This record gives sequence, C-alpha cells and structure tokens, in this order.
Amino acid sequence: MATSRTDPLTLEVVELIGTVVARYYEEYEQAAAQHALTGAQARVLGLLSLEPLPMRHIAQKLKCEPSNITGIVDRLEARGLVERRPDPADRRVKLAAPTEAGRTTARHLRESLDFAREPLGELTEAERTLLRDLLRRMLGVETGRHAP
Repeated sequence: MATSRTDPLTLEVVELIGTVVARYYEEYEQAAAQHALTGAQARVLGLLSLEPLPMRHIAQKLKCEPSNITGIVDRLEARGLVERRPDPADRRVKLAAPTEAGRTTARHLRESLDFAREPLGELTEAERTLLRDLLRRMLGVETGRHAP
C-alpha cells in the first residue's frame, strides 16, 4: 500500500527535512560572510575546489542560469580566488578553477560548517550509513556509488 503524502508521519518528515535545509543554508551564509563571500559565491568556490568546471556545468550542478555563474566567477576571479583556463580536452572551452587562495578559502569554509557535522557525529556509523542510503534512495541515486 502506498503511503499518503498527507499522512502525519510524511508531513513531519517533510517538515524536518525543510528545517535541516534551512539551518544548513543559514549556517552556510554565515560561514560565507566570515570570508566576505555570498552564499552563492561560497557554493561555487566549494564546487570548484573539487574539480575545475566549465560555467555551464557549474550552472547545471547548482540549478541556475549560466549568466548568474559568469557573474559569480567574475567576482571570485577579481578577488584572486578563481581563474579561468582553457580546457585541455577542448581549448575552445574555458574552465573555472580555484587558485591556491581559493582552495584554502574553500577548505576553511568546509571546516567552519559545524551544523551538519556535530549532529551527525552523534550518530553511529551504521546510522549515518542508513541515513545516507535513505537520502540517496529518495534522490534516485544508486547506493554504492557517490552521489552527484
């Protein structure tokens, strides 16, 4: 039997997920502000610290318009946190990549995000694994491979 989308348990879970997301974004904005960045700039820098990306891929991952990403990358570049370089696979494409200062800033941002780490640290490894697997299932991501 399928679960009703309006049963009390489902409504409570949806509310709790919303609260977690709101608290995460609030903390992310505060951490970004400590580095004189907007939340959007911090998210782009964090994404680029994993791998250099073309603007359109950044926009796809963050679900926003490429023109917004161009402006964000322009501001990060002006601060010396990001640079544009040719894609070795296709020299017509420009990649946005973090500078050394950008990688350091991204690392400091990650280290200052306590909201998720502290409560998660109170869960056992088995509980964190179960939570991860349930979240992946909700998002339609196969368990056993890394989430996007």
